[in-house]
Amino acid sequence: MRKLFEVLNEELEAGRDVVMVSVTASSGSTPRGAGARMIIGESGRLYGTIGGGAVEYRCEQRASEVLKTKKSYNQSYMLRKNQVEDLGMICGGDVEVFFQFISGSDEKIKEMVKFAIDEFEKRSDIWIITDITDGSEAGIAIYTKEDCRGMEVTDEVIELLKEAPFKKEIDGKMICAEMINQSELVYIFGGGHVAQQLVPTLSRVNFNCIVIEDREEFARRELFEGVFDTRLIDMKKLDEVCKEIRENDYICVMTRGHVNDYEVEKAALKTPAKYIGVIGSRRKVAGVNQKLRADGYKDEDLKRITTPIGLEILAETPAEIAVSIAGQMIYERAKNSKKK
Repeated sequence: MRKLFEVLNEELEAGRDVVMVSVTASSGSTPRGAGARMIIGESGRLYGTIGGGAVEYRCEQRASEVLKTKKSYNQSYMLRKNQVEDLGMICGGDVEVFFQFISGSDEKIKEMVKFAIDEFEKRSDIWIITDITDGSEAGIAIYTKEDCRGMEVTDEVIELLKEAPFKKEIDGKMICAEMINQSELVYIFGGGHVAQQLVPTLSRVNFNCIVIEDREEFARRELFEGVFDTRLIDMKKLDEVCKEIRENDYICVMTRGHVNDYEVEKAALKTPAKYIGVIGSRRKVAGVNQKLRADGYKDEDLKRITTPIGLEILAETPAEIAVSIAGQMIYERAKNSKKK
């Protein structure tokens, strides 16, 4: 989502009009749910997706019309059996899409977009709130727990904000809201081949990753597409970094050997992190656990560690392993958000 705002900022700074196409509701087996977005400019789709296929293609065409009329509006697509066949799609369901015209000369929107990018950098909890009322001038706001930019947002809307997207009529206006960034971080200890595949995979599903390494050649930012930060740290001196790990953060341990794994796991168990995952064979895990028990850690403590990390999909290559880990973390994130 951060990349979407960076693209939006580039277009607005160049004075170019764009259309933000957003899925505001969906049912059935549509390709993407509420919250999927893409940016359309004069040259076509610039960034993002609402699921591909015929609906996305038609939305791109409609967005081109919006660029000409400069009028925002809602559009519903009812994908029943015949329509699904006619569209060449294999999934059914309904989807509601909002086409929001954004002027390249709107200074208030420009300021709001810059604010959003700054808040992504701070890793704040961020919500996007949109007025999609038919027949009214579209409004949009970026909200954090400390500030709000863009259209005015009422207390009633703020009280309704949550991680799951919502669409509701409030004071005669149809309001959509969605959390687009969470303050949680993924601390990845070890910058080897799996980590180099894992960071971009997690980044694409809105996880903010910090890579911790003790080898300078594996701590370079350019190795990790989409990384939030990289740090060069002695694996035997982890107290400072572990002090900053919070209860909504994740830890992934994938160092180059038993010794470093032991040091990281020993430090990780002292943190309130909600997820600790460790890559490695059963023999390696058993050896590390034996040392942790000798340090006084109980079986109940060791139950906090997920090992082997990732979903069981018979993954072999670093890219496949990254997918299995990302899948497990998406599940953990969703499971925890349901509890709130």
